[in-house]
Amino acid sequence: MQTLIKPVQLAYFVTDIRKAALHASETFGAGPFFLRNRIELEWGEHRGVSCKFIHSSAYGQWGDLMMELVQQDEEGPSPFRDIYAPGEQGLHHVASFVASLDDTIEAYQRLGMPLATRAVTKKGGSEFAFIDTTAHSGHMLEIYERSESLVGFYQFVRQAARDWDGPDPVRDL
Repeated sequence: MQTLIKPVQLAYFVTDIRKAALHASETFGAGPFFLRNRIELEWGEHRGVSCKFIHSSAYGQWGDLMMELVQQDEEGPSPFRDIYAPGEQGLHHVASFVASLDDTIEAYQRLGMPLATRAVTKKGGSEFAFIDTTAHSGHMLEIYERSESLVGFYQFVRQAARDWDGPDPVRDL
């Protein structure tokens, strides 16, 4: 397979997103974090079944990579529960821009790594997918196609970190 996966983000599943963002800021110097609460989907499908997958995400810069912290806000099937039970947390996925969601999903399926979740956010209409690479890497792979709005958001987070010296480490979007 010649699909180049270049990580642009490391994401950790957490039980308390604000506490985790403060900890990542104090411990690793990551941040500042921009928190988006209760992200809803226009549509979502997990393992072939429709899902709500309501979650919150905090996005901060950690060196050259974005760090995302995610928590599940409503119980139900999700790529998070595939790996972590309630009360557990840890590395969940590496994210990458890809040229084509369909082609990348198909390529990984041929390698025995199935699609876990595919969804579109209600606000912004961003489509993304989680490929189950856990048997090979211990975490999921999140993919999305490059768009002006996503690239702009990555640049916004990176720019905020450029001159940041530690105050106000968690900011609501």
